[in-house]
This record gives sequence, structure tokens and C-alpha cells, in this order.
Amino acid sequence: MSKRTKIGISHGDINGISYEVIIKSFLDERILELCVPIIYGSPKVAAYHKKALELDGFNLNNIRNAEESGNKRVNIINCVDEDIRVELGKSTKQAGESSYLALKVAVEDLNDKKIDALVTGPINKQNIQSENFNHSGHTEYLKEMFNVDEVIMLMVSDILKVGVVAGHIPMAELSSFITKDKIVDKLSTLNHSLQKDFGIRKPKIAVLGLNPHAGDGGLLGNEEKDIIEPAINTTKENNILAFGPYPADGFFGSGKYKKFDAVLAMYHDQGLIPFKTLSGENGVNFTAGLPVIRTSPAHGTAYELAGKNEASSSSFRNAVYLACDIIKNRELYSEIHANPLDNSNTPKVDKDDDISELEE
Repeated sequence: MSKRTKIGISHGDINGISYEVIIKSFLDERILELCVPIIYGSPKVAAYHKKALELDGFNLNNIRNAEESGNKRVNIINCVDEDIRVELGKSTKQAGESSYLALKVAVEDLNDKKIDALVTGPINKQNIQSENFNHSGHTEYLKEMFNVDEVIMLMVSDILKVGVVAGHIPMAELSSFITKDKIVDKLSTLNHSLQKDFGIRKPKIAVLGLNPHAGDGGLLGNEEKDIIEPAINTTKENNILAFGPYPADGFFGSGKYKKFDAVLAMYHDQGLIPFKTLSGENGVNFTAGLPVIRTSPAHGTAYELAGKNEASSSSFRNAVYLACDIIKNRELYSEIHANPLDNSNTPKVDKDDDISELEE
């Protein structure tokens, strides 16, 4: 990267483990060679957590705006009231308000290109609700803020990438939410992200079924025949290498996921349970489909660990690394596609592509 990459960090819920994983990640100053971190949060809250956790050797550079950020320093912008109160392990209204205020300022700077990417600390989806934030999570909020038609929650690790059609949707609403058009849109968004954000020229995507045994030929449900298979066929016509639908249990149990660049699950737990089981503490949540870059650790507030110095910073640190990697990948993608008349880099499904084994 030609310039110092600025990574914004919204502090999330102040009563959880956000500050712990942030501080632990930047205790190793080697990460400062990669980026300039800017925390959107509270110096007072950060000092409270640092003292409670007895994490010495960590200092913050207080700044008023992103332009003042110093290289090789961990910067912080105060976004909340000085009278804010930390209550470790508790969900409070004040914690929800501070989560939103930090996120709001960070997103504004992201939109104004004052920072190059945003890593969001985990929020409590209940206490953050207000007239200003009426969303089921970061993903939905960012979709609205950046006015995009489709995004996809993509869980990323060195082992696999898993996206979902229905993210934070109640199970009772799944049948009506999952449509052919929705699956086609998600596959298109996922395919483009794999090319643009991860540098995969011809991604191979596995699509899971909705019902047990992927419907078992209609015996256990018709969504596979009536909705999912037609969606896969449509995306193939659009030059996307999508395969399935596969029964979710056998797909992960047999290790078949290793043959694909990404997996599209139908709903949240179908994709995230195997992802978190296989990826452990190293997974990252990435919002694919946005014009900006947002990552987050793949865990929640973990109130039960707050203040105990027991939380792992691996997922947060990987979220920072992934944000930096995607910045570089997008720069390269833009360079390759700078000439709109040059289609030589557009992936095509070649006749000699070895896909027979994947279609079994």
C-alpha cells in the first residue's frame, strides 16, 4: 500500500470484551507496521479496562479527528459523554448508546474516506436499539447507511468462507424469506466479492439445501427443487460456478467444503455453527457487497469474560489483518479492471474446467 492505511475501530459494547481484545491485539507493536489504528470510543473507558485487566505497556494517543492520527501509535477519538459508566458484564442502556455513538462517527469517517476500513467491536443487539438504530445488527445498519441493494454476511478463516442467505432472520420467517431471486442475488454478491476482495479469479461456490438431506428428492421438502436448484442454474447461466444443493450435515462432515472457495448456507446457524466449530477463535465476519470495507471479530460481547483477562484477541486481530488484505486486493482489482474495454480478465467457465467431481 502506497500510504499509511488507517483502520477505524468502533469500540462496541463497553461492558463486554471489546477493549480487552483491542488492547491485547495492539500490545504487539508489530501490527503498527501494517496500519494506523484509530479507535472510536472513549479514553476514559479504555483506561478503565486497562486498569481492570492489569495490561501494562499500552498507551493511547488522544486525537480529535482522524486527520490527527499518529503513525506507529494507537489513536483514540472520544465519541461519548465523559460521564459514561462501565458496568462489567452487564447490558445497560448507556452501553448501547455509546456503542451507537461510536459506530455513527466511525461510519461517517468511513464514508468520507478519512479511514480506509472499519473493524467493528461486538455490540449487544438489544441494548443498542433506539430511534437512531433500529436494525438487527451491523450488517443491516451498514446496508442502509451505504444504500446498497444486497450485502452478505461472510464468515472468513484460513479454513473456509461461509455466507448466508438469511442472516438475522427468525426461523419462523425462513420459508417466506428464501426465494430464487434472493439466492441469485446472494450468489452474485458473493461471487463478485470473492473476485474483488479475495483475489479468486474463478470462485467455486457450494450451495447448501434448506431441508434435511437437501429435501431427499422432495420427500422432506420441495424448496430444493422449486427454489434452490433453479437459482443455481440461473447463476450458472451468468457465468458463476455454483454447485449443489448439498445436504449440510454430510457436506461438512465429509470435508467436502475443502473443495470450494466458499459456501452459501441458507440460514444463520446452518452456516455459522460448522464455521465456528472448524475455525475456532480465528474466524472473522466480513460484510461483502459494500462499497467500503467492514470486518469484525466473529464473537459477541462475551459478558461472562469481561474484566477477567481471559478473552482471546485472535479473532479481532485477524479482523484487522483481513481489512488490510482486502484493501490491497481491491487496489489490485481496480488496477486490473481500469480499462472497461478490456475483458481479458473476466472469468469464464471454460469447457475444460474440471467440475465433474464437484457436481457429484
